[in-house]
Amino acid sequence: MNASDDPFEHRPSTSPPPRRTARSAEPAGAQVVGRIAALLRSLSTAMPGGAGTSDLARAAELSRPTAHRLLSSLAAQGFVDRDQRSGHWLLGPELYLMGSVAAERYDITELAREHVAALAEATGESAFLSARRGGETICLVRNDGSFPIRSFVLHEGKRFPLGVASAGIAILAFLDDEAVERHIAQPDLETRYGPAHAPAELRARVAETRRLGYAVNPGLVVEGSWGMGAAVFDPAGQPAWALSLTGIEPRFTAQRRPELGRLLLEHAHRLTRRIAGR
Repeated sequence: MNASDDPFEHRPSTSPPPRRTARSAEPAGAQVVGRIAALLRSLSTAMPGGAGTSDLARAAELSRPTAHRLLSSLAAQGFVDRDQRSGHWLLGPELYLMGSVAAERYDITELAREHVAALAEATGESAFLSARRGGETICLVRNDGSFPIRSFVLHEGKRFPLGVASAGIAILAFLDDEAVERHIAQPDLETRYGPAHAPAELRARVAETRRLGYAVNPGLVVEGSWGMGAAVFDPAGQPAWALSLTGIEPRFTAQRRPELGRLLLEHAHRLTRRIAGR
């Protein structure tokens, strides 16, 4: 089916023309792979409800016809699916099957769930497990505590660049200095997330995290929504995951933060040891 025949997309495209990026200099085959990867990552952040073609095209920086053509090809192979009522694209059964196989090597969520639940129970805040994926973190597990007022900045499937939000700060801080500098030099961090994510500010936050052992996000992504995080290390000693807590500012007072940090570090250390012993 041609993009113009899409019954769910008769309105004019609101997607901006794709920007020229480093992908433009790649061989044609590599460009296609990069575009497919961008679409699937964008779609993963929209689950479980999925997203329409135009929204995915915008997120992946593609034209809508290109996005629709690639999504249709992915659907034919089972990598994505489409809700015939809403027109939204969803991750497909083939990805589920592949993910189930890959989980044996990469997944720590079953090991981590009890630590996330224990943090939520002990603190009353929302607790999370996030994983590092390249230059991003992605939230894998959420467990809400008993306190009735919650922050919804972070949820399963949500991605942030390293250095943004408490999990991303916690992981970034325990990379080597060269990797830290390479990452914080990216100009889009300050552009997208504000002056608190300028290189000098991020360097100061990395230094503070290394000193404390845990990261503090004082409402830098959404005003009034605070977070704290501690890195979890893989068997090679690299920061690969993070446990974190989020909540409203009055719950993260200067008097309470050391206790929250102690709990995060305790569970992060225990989870790190369990991963090493698998």
